[in-house]
Amino acid sequence: MSEKLNSLGFAKPVSETRVVVAMSGGVDSSVCAAMLAKEGYDVIGVTLQLYDHGAAIQKAKACCAGQDIYDAQRVAEMMDFPHYVLDYESNFNESVIQDFADTYLKGATPIPCVRCNQTVKFRDLLKVAKDLGANCMATGHYIKRIMGPSGPELHRGYDHGKDQSYFLFATTHAQLDFLRFPLGNMDKSETRKLAVEFGLRVAAKPDSQDICFVPTGKYTDVIEKLRPNAADPGDMVHMDGTVLGQHRGIMYYTIGQRRGLGLKDGSGQDPLYVVKIDAEKKQVIVGPKEALARSIIYLTDINWIGEGDWGEAQSGRKIGVKVRSTRPPEPATFMWEDGRLAIHLDEPEEGVSPGQACVFYAPDNNQARVLGGGWITETA
Repeated sequence: MSEKLNSLGFAKPVSETRVVVAMSGGVDSSVCAAMLAKEGYDVIGVTLQLYDHGAAIQKAKACCAGQDIYDAQRVAEMMDFPHYVLDYESNFNESVIQDFADTYLKGATPIPCVRCNQTVKFRDLLKVAKDLGANCMATGHYIKRIMGPSGPELHRGYDHGKDQSYFLFATTHAQLDFLRFPLGNMDKSETRKLAVEFGLRVAAKPDSQDICFVPTGKYTDVIEKLRPNAADPGDMVHMDGTVLGQHRGIMYYTIGQRRGLGLKDGSGQDPLYVVKIDAEKKQVIVGPKEALARSIIYLTDINWIGEGDWGEAQSGRKIGVKVRSTRPPEPATFMWEDGRLAIHLDEPEEGVSPGQACVFYAPDNNQARVLGGGWITETA
């Protein structure tokens, strides 16, 4: 007779199940930890110090700031479980911040939250959790972990407005075995209601909106500090080859940008948008809105968590894809072309930028299951 599994999927009492909870100090991770402690699990809270407190404390809406570390400690004290703060500044700087700056200098648009999950949180912190003798690690992400025929699967969160699957596409099979997401079947209003019921001081704390290590909300300030020679000017070129003027530096521009181009209006032309950035030539190429449409996306560094192997064997397979976090998955097709993966979109997307992620979903009616994803290198 098989033993009954507890809510985290282990065949033993909750009191004997140790779970490390990654705590940012926000309401989501705080409720995640409080829920598990209330249920009787052997909870250990861990918060990562990712960058200088002096700058962080001035930015109350950023995650893992000085105030947030204090908030996480208060939750642990209230719910009576141990809490540790780990200095990960060096890891975070190397894996996330430096990559952030370099990506912009290449004319691409980075997603530091994905890099942080991929490296510092789900690689380094997960190892710490195992060293602490944990059976699993839990986070406050809005995403589901569902046991399928071949093992755990990653699915979109119940609250599609808060679904964070786009930012977790790089989660591997091995990591998914160890991870748990207790908020996956909840919406944000339920989370805040629980925070009130638990008496957590973070119940009404606003969500983090900005990149955590950008204290002013202006990413170019960070790049200028890290790469003092980054703001080299160059030509602003129309896609027909006409030089329209000079730009301040490619780091100030992103694909799809319309405002702040520094071009004189009143020419009688339609509005112009950034359609391409050529880092090698230091050119920002602009064109009409329709020039933003892209039907083919080329990817690198694929993470596949579906059945079988990705690659040529998947060529011709229908999937759903997200090329930005705020949109629902759109129908597309895997194609294997000249030894690399190309995603053919059924309908063109505007503003698809190298450096961003393209995330794969199962092509059923709900498009709920995450199959993996990759980093966009170029479009056509």
